[in-house]
Amino acid sequence: MKTLLLAAVAAAFLLPGAAQAQDTTSDGSRAFGIDPYVGVMGGYEGFESDPGHGIPYNAPGNRLKGGLVEGVAGVNVPLGAFFVGVEGNAAKGFSGDIDWEYGVHGRAGVRAGETGLVYGKVGYQWVNFDRYGSNSGDYGRISYGIGGEFGPSAIGLDGLVKKEGVRFRAEISTRGDFETVRPMAGVIAHF
Repeated sequence: MKTLLLAAVAAAFLLPGAAQAQDTTSDGSRAFGIDPYVGVMGGYEGFESDPGHGIPYNAPGNRLKGGLVEGVAGVNVPLGAFFVGVEGNAAKGFSGDIDWEYGVHGRAGVRAGETGLVYGKVGYQWVNFDRYGSNSGDYGRISYGIGGEFGPSAIGLDGLVKKEGVRFRAEISTRGDFETVRPMAGVIAHF
């Protein structure tokens, strides 16, 4: 009877300690929570001149393409060493054929401490082209890609920000059956 009582008392003290230990990952970062963010990115998108996948047909050699400035906003949910999230974006073309782009994507990936993320994303992206006039339609298709984020301390810039709320991001995405190429890079601010 004393052994059973001693085991019950030991379990009462050990279980809360085990639960508390799961509040952080092995590197000391927060294991669970909500991580909202906003960011600004820049890049380029080039479309194939083949018909289909929501992109209008153009004569061969007459590709639709252009430079982009993009705003993103989203939420990540850390799940131990992994994360899932959702992100919305709106982009304005500043050169070439693209007028506006907008979309929403789900993201999932692996965390590397408080500052690092490696992820894949899939969602839907729409584009409107300057070339077809101000009343032209929006062309949409499934979009997917890969990317990564890292904080300034990961590249030796510890003094740049007081808190690891700023990350650098680089990603590449495409639409349909690899009908486009869209490399982007920018700065993301986490709250």
